[in-house]
Amino acid sequence: MPDPKSLGYRMPAEWEPHEGTWLSWPHSPRSWAQNFGPIPSVFVKIVGGLCEFEKVHICVANELSKQGVERMLQEAKVDLAAVSFHIVATNDAWARDHGPIFIVKDQPATRSNPALFPVETEESLRTVEAAASARLAIIDWKFNSWGEKYHPWDDDDAVPERVAEILRLPCFHPRMVLEGGSIDVNGKGSLLTTEAVLLNPNRNPSMSRKQIESRLDEYLAARNVIWLGGGIAGDDTDGHVDDLARFVNERTVLAVVEEDPEDVNYKALRENFERLQGAQDQEGNKFELIKLPTPGKVLRGGQNPAAAGERLPASYANFFIGNGSVLAPVFGHENDRQALGLLGDLFPGRKIIGIDCKDLVGGYGAIHCVTQQQPKG
Repeated sequence: MPDPKSLGYRMPAEWEPHEGTWLSWPHSPRSWAQNFGPIPSVFVKIVGGLCEFEKVHICVANELSKQGVERMLQEAKVDLAAVSFHIVATNDAWARDHGPIFIVKDQPATRSNPALFPVETEESLRTVEAAASARLAIIDWKFNSWGEKYHPWDDDDAVPERVAEILRLPCFHPRMVLEGGSIDVNGKGSLLTTEAVLLNPNRNPSMSRKQIESRLDEYLAARNVIWLGGGIAGDDTDGHVDDLARFVNERTVLAVVEEDPEDVNYKALRENFERLQGAQDQEGNKFELIKLPTPGKVLRGGQNPAAAGERLPASYANFFIGNGSVLAPVFGHENDRQALGLLGDLFPGRKIIGIDCKDLVGGYGAIHCVTQQQPKG
């Protein structure tokens, strides 16, 4: 079966225009060490920060759940006209990782001859025929709960296929484990990822680095893969890149640094920054690097004494770029203001919205982890 790149598709950058953003509504107290109470209100703030500028798609378990979420949004005076609900079962709320990754075709849609692309099954033929004329498609990477850490994950793994059915979009299956938080792209062929995740034996033990790079190019048109090393302390994903470094335009990377040499994250973040200093874009040019501070040591609070005091993976890099807003995590630290200021300078046409994520990061993720953009197609 032909790969998406050969059909003209690529994964766009997050700052490119969205049709909307997808969320999976939280429902599992275990994800936040029983400190679930504040979590829905954080999601309400996220929806409110997005729907002024784009559609928000929310996956809920059933009609009763939908009604409950609608009440919360109405009480917060969120415009429900900008919200669409979808009955899609999930195990958890981390839509960045289990949700669909969308790809776009920039050229005008044309009906290609499927005979040019030999396919093995009738299902493959239907996908090729649909993709030949579609401007938007979905990649259904395999999801195994960050290396089979949290059972069950079958509903999460099925989400991309369900969304493809809802939107009536062609869906490609790369037969490779990948979470959305483990990659970041500039939309022109460069992709950031980490060895700690994609080369981890708990993801794709039979695939080499070269094979993984080929798969990323075939399905996302990412011909230039930039490998960082390890992640930050407390990250149960093994080291997602969206806590470490992010593209903010085609040539600029915002990279997290820790200035305290006594901090556990100092060495890994310094090594990653040095790798970025030696990295090149898809055209062979050096990137402009901008340093992003850390919020220091964020510890778990809440009502669960057994978990209290645990170091959490708090990072300002876990922001989300919407059509007209940038939703940024803040943690009640003196560096909050500096981080928001940097984002304001980098995205002058967007509203910078700081959202308190001290409770949300208790589930080992923040705003970027619970959002997944759907580009305009």
